[in-house]
Amino acid sequence: MALSKTHRHRLDVQGFACVDDRTLAQTHQWLRMSPALCGTIAAAGIALASPSILWALAVFAALGAILPFHPFDLIYNLGVRRLTGAPKLPANGAPRRFACGIGSVWLIGTGALFFAGLDIAGYVVGAALIATAALVATTHFCIPSTVYGVVFGTPRADVSERPVRD
Repeated sequence: MALSKTHRHRLDVQGFACVDDRTLAQTHQWLRMSPALCGTIAAAGIALASPSILWALAVFAALGAILPFHPFDLIYNLGVRRLTGAPKLPANGAPRRFACGIGSVWLIGTGALFFAGLDIAGYVVGAALIATAALVATTHFCIPSTVYGVVFGTPRADVSERPVRD
């Protein structure tokens, strides 16, 4: 299963530039899981106007910013991959961790809007959050990682420098 040049580029922008093509081809669909779960849980918290759900999810997003993996990646690494024999998910690079940090702040802010009774603002800000998570979950295009690349530079690896799994 080959990875398209577009998806490869989008994953490079997220900080996976030094991961070999074969590993990414085997795991790229699973790299969508954390953003998809975050977006789904955020959607539930926003639909319910629940600061508690949003703030609890912010803790997971913050851990995704601090750790070299998102906590939801453990569902795959400790469960699914053992059943499928696939490789572990590659460690998250700085751009993806930055995106998790942005998500954490966004979740805290959205929860604060609902807590303050500013429900319309909470729904508007929350809808943008859900759309951003849905975009990365469906296309691998990550707006916060792109912002990271503009501000700090996009991580790059010459194709000849990428390791190849045997």
